[in-house]
Amino acid sequence: MLAVIMKQFGGPEVLEIGEVETPKPGPGEVLVRVRATALNRADLLQRRGLYPPPPGASDILGLEMAGDVEAIGPGVTSVGEGDRVAALLPGGGYAQYAVVPAGMLIRLPDNLSYEQGAAIPETFLTAYLNLFVLGRLSPGETVLVHAGASGVGTSAIQLIRLAGAHSIVTAGSADKIAKCLELGAKAGWNYHDGSFVDFVRQETDGRGADIIFDFVGAPYFHDNLRALAVDGRLIVIGTMGGTKVDGFDLGHILAKRQQIIGTALRSRSLEAKIELTAAFVAFAHDELAKGDISPVLDQVYDWRDVRAAHERMEANQNIGKIVLRVTE
Repeated sequence: MLAVIMKQFGGPEVLEIGEVETPKPGPGEVLVRVRATALNRADLLQRRGLYPPPPGASDILGLEMAGDVEAIGPGVTSVGEGDRVAALLPGGGYAQYAVVPAGMLIRLPDNLSYEQGAAIPETFLTAYLNLFVLGRLSPGETVLVHAGASGVGTSAIQLIRLAGAHSIVTAGSADKIAKCLELGAKAGWNYHDGSFVDFVRQETDGRGADIIFDFVGAPYFHDNLRALAVDGRLIVIGTMGGTKVDGFDLGHILAKRQQIIGTALRSRSLEAKIELTAAFVAFAHDELAKGDISPVLDQVYDWRDVRAAHERMEANQNIGKIVLRVTE
């Protein structure tokens, strides 16, 4: 089969399409003909040698995909050949075929294209995990979503609305904030205008956010704690701005009973991912089928233009997901 490969670590220029061995499904697995895959920040880090795949996972980039079931391994009865599916992957999405445990499959509603399907697993499962499993979101609470116009951010805004809670966001442009408001966010702050603390206090009547989704890390840490409510939960999803925090005073989190939660989806066990997928499907599949929530697509590239797609994400130009259409 064909796949996006890289002979060395580096910038987008190291990516090219080449021949690799087609995987074969084992017991409990299915082989999927990939029709579309999507970019994630982890792909950019892995391409530079900064985020190796978990042991046993494919070293091909790509953490999600959508396509058709091509072949079924022993013991699989939940899907049939030709079924349209999407799935989270530990790697291997930038390829014509991928092997997936049957329990990881999300049936693709008829109203969604393969390109939309490829944009669901990583973003919506990440958002669901951190909002409901780790964040324990309750109706009426307020969530501050940093990078609100990102793939995870746009998915989180929709799930927050679905849960009867409220979201406020930070983003880097008026267009990005406008998209977040369109999806259901209550208000937005352009981070180029400085600290977001006063904005959060104003939008929460001085109480602070109950949950903060943070992708930035160290540069936002102190302001995150200042913007967090009593009993608030700071969920650290990424550290794009750095990992080292100076002058951290534990007394602050003790006084306000705050929690700091580190999270990662890719390194979770297969059993945990299957359980998470089932919970998300039970919560949101009908809403996806009705169009009440949907993945936000920024641009769709032919996978031969994978370098341009990576360049767009590195330039932080996207609103929502960047998708690769996997052609013959």
